[in-house]
Amino acid sequence: MTGIATSASEAKLRSKRVMAGLLAGTVLGALPVTAMAQETGADATAEGQGTAQAEQPSSLQQQDVVRTIAVAGAQRLEPQTILSYIRLRPGDPYTQAAGDQVLKDLYATELFSNVSVVNEGGNVVISVVENPVINRILLEGNERIKADKILPEIRLAPRQIYTRSKVRADVSRIIELYKRQGRFAATVEPQLVQLSQNRVDIVFEINEGPKSKVRQINIIGNEQFSDGDLKGEMVTKEARLLTFLSSNTSYDPDRLAFDQQQLRTFYLTQGYADFRVVSAVAELTPDKEDFIITYVVEEGERYKFGEVKVESELRDFDSDSMTQRLPMQTGDWYDAQRVEDTVEQLTDLAGTFGYAFADVRPDFRRNPDDLTMDVTFALREAPRVYVERIDVNGNTLTQDKVVRREFRVAEGDAFNSLAIKRSEARIKSLGFFQENFEISQVEGSAPDRIVLEANIEEQPTGELQLSAGFSSIEQFILAGSIRQRNFRGRGQTIGLSLNYSRYSKSANVSFSEPYVFDRNISMGADIYHREFDNERFTFASNRYKQATTGFQTRAGVPLTEYMALIGSYTFNYEDITVGSNFFSDTDGDGIEECVGSRFVCEAVGQRTSSIVGLTLNYDSLDSRLRPTRGERISVTTEFAGLGGDVKYARMRAQMGKWFPLGSGFIFSLNAEGGWIHALKDNPNPGFDDVRLTDRFFLGESQFRGFDIRGLGPRVVRLRYQDLDSDPTTPRTLQTIEEFREIDSNQFDDALGGRAYYLGRAELEIPLGSGAREMGLRPSIWADVGSLFAIDRPILADFPNSFQQTQFGRAIFFGPLYDADGNPVIDDNGTPDDPSDDFPTTGNTFDAVDADGNPNDIVLDPNGFYKEVLLGDSPSPRITVGIGVNWNSPFGPFRIDLSHAIKTQPGDDTKTLSFNVGTQF
Repeated sequence: MTGIATSASEAKLRSKRVMAGLLAGTVLGALPVTAMAQETGADATAEGQGTAQAEQPSSLQQQDVVRTIAVAGAQRLEPQTILSYIRLRPGDPYTQAAGDQVLKDLYATELFSNVSVVNEGGNVVISVVENPVINRILLEGNERIKADKILPEIRLAPRQIYTRSKVRADVSRIIELYKRQGRFAATVEPQLVQLSQNRVDIVFEINEGPKSKVRQINIIGNEQFSDGDLKGEMVTKEARLLTFLSSNTSYDPDRLAFDQQQLRTFYLTQGYADFRVVSAVAELTPDKEDFIITYVVEEGERYKFGEVKVESELRDFDSDSMTQRLPMQTGDWYDAQRVEDTVEQLTDLAGTFGYAFADVRPDFRRNPDDLTMDVTFALREAPRVYVERIDVNGNTLTQDKVVRREFRVAEGDAFNSLAIKRSEARIKSLGFFQENFEISQVEGSAPDRIVLEANIEEQPTGELQLSAGFSSIEQFILAGSIRQRNFRGRGQTIGLSLNYSRYSKSANVSFSEPYVFDRNISMGADIYHREFDNERFTFASNRYKQATTGFQTRAGVPLTEYMALIGSYTFNYEDITVGSNFFSDTDGDGIEECVGSRFVCEAVGQRTSSIVGLTLNYDSLDSRLRPTRGERISVTTEFAGLGGDVKYARMRAQMGKWFPLGSGFIFSLNAEGGWIHALKDNPNPGFDDVRLTDRFFLGESQFRGFDIRGLGPRVVRLRYQDLDSDPTTPRTLQTIEEFREIDSNQFDDALGGRAYYLGRAELEIPLGSGAREMGLRPSIWADVGSLFAIDRPILADFPNSFQQTQFGRAIFFGPLYDADGNPVIDDNGTPDDPSDDFPTTGNTFDAVDADGNPNDIVLDPNGFYKEVLLGDSPSPRITVGIGVNWNSPFGPFRIDLSHAIKTQPGDDTKTLSFNVGTQF
């Protein structure tokens, strides 16, 4: 009964729906019949009766309805994953547009290389061919740019799905990399190597091509300045023979834009306020090897300064007074750079009075009628600012106090821009942090408060150096050192160094504390041992070895911001020796005496030196390593005699000044001088009161253009030469030139001097960025100086030689006698014939023969010489030359090519010198 009732009620409901459908068809009239048929079909389905339907759709309509969707050809991807990429679903009508959308959806994933769609009576089959997986990415032909520079720039990577769009994008990226290096002719061809399991290797075949240079720069429209003047202002240079080291000869779009700004700046500094660059076009030549750049400029009229004044709203600045101090005056040619410099100077001046946020604005009024430019420098009102807080950020090893004690302002002080700049310079000079360190200024809790932030990035301060090199002075060099410049984060320096070469050896242990007990007092100590063998630097008669062991302590206090006073105490134990071949028993008493150079023999022995020193330093350099501006002055006085065997007073002074000339040129002037005075007389006549090893010496490498100890007082031994082999004619004294060229300097004693002066002028020449990256820094230089002041020694002159001696006894030529006093007979080779026997003659110590007749004296064959003192003159020596510093992979390298313009007789010049592997 229940089932019958349910069927009856369903029949009534169905009849109501049919009646409602007929009524709706009568009212609307335009609805298709298929709508009612589908409704009827739906009712039939809901009814669960499959035996009869009101209407059935046609066969074409059945094909347009998607019944199933299948995927064929999938390998790595699941079919359900592929179906999730498309919009088509079962039950949707299938049309050509729907099929096209399936293709679009799947191709958009970039996972397939081929896709097709087939509809068979509502059963849709999607056939796919998956893109291969990348196995490897290979580069061929890349020599100028290595793979480790290219691969990070491209999107493709192993185990990714290969897509054509990514390959095209990566080709463009690679070509762009080469364009950045100026290689606009570079081409890239991608190649696919098919592998098993649907994998591929991608090979980018690169043809780098030549580097595209700037062949020519054309400038159109310039009338007041030549092309050469304007090209000189540009960074981009034309490729020429002399510019082969410069990287600025390659084309760079960014550099092209910068050069336009350079031209604009140049004209504005010359008064052309209306100047503009109309166009700048870079054309690649047909062979894609070079560029031709053409600038079209419009110079305009030249302006002069009109009314120039200062309008100040700050109470500490008087407008009229500041106007009078402006660097430009009415009637001067307009110069935009001078305006910018004036704005900077006024801002700094306001900062020194505590106005950290002073607003200085130049207001311009152009007067085209009389071609003048009125400039008003407006100083806007701003509150005086005080330092609220100083924050030190980023230090993990360095203690806060190491940074804070270098600040020239303290919390609560009035803001001072000059003190801030000085603080930046002092912190950078520590060498613990990044080179571009700057103190940031942040607004404080009130308008008149400012917070200073030292955001530092610590750099490694430990140094371990092991190096080998070759020097024209010391030949092969080995050096090793270990140093910590920020020991325990306290700013202390501790180090150990060892150096070995053929002619010198040294070991040194050092420690320094810049702030003792957190007070502005520095202390340091060194313990050292040095050995010096001058065998290479001098010649047979004056070779010696000097060994020095000692220590030095020092303490310094600042007098001003830039000036400090340093006291020191040094104790040395010196042992000066010569080789055993320089000792001989000349008088037969069994005691060997020094027979080398009498000047060296006078210095042989062991001595102690106790030296007290005082140094006054002034240093305003912007960098102690590579200064570009500032001054450095040092005056040192030393007194030896507070105990020890040596007594003297010595003074030295040094001064240097660096000037930035713009465009990377740096000019420097350096001067130094010294004087020493003995406080103890030398009892030996003909010898200076100052010991040989305490005197000053000049030459390589202090004075470029001279050999080691190549100038200053020296005694040379000129020979009397027998040019005609006739003993009856006087011998000829050789010249100093012949002595240098022929005699190999066998008797040349460099004596040093008690006074010297030396001056250097040097201009460092900038190179392109490529040369700078290599560490090349060429320069031209000139040196002038002299070494002089020595007590005149007793000089020997033997035009006829002198009698030869042996064991302190004179040698004669005469008859020889045996131990019994009988003449030694020479039988002339015939023992049986006494008629040809005769007494033997030769060298003897007997002044007379047996009959009392005097024997002839024997002359020393090396005794025909004359000693001459040369070089003891304050007259300047002058040399000029060119040099190059290079931070090579083997260590710092310095080479100098020198030419001596003015010398004194006896000076020993040197044209080429170089040094590798040691500091210079």
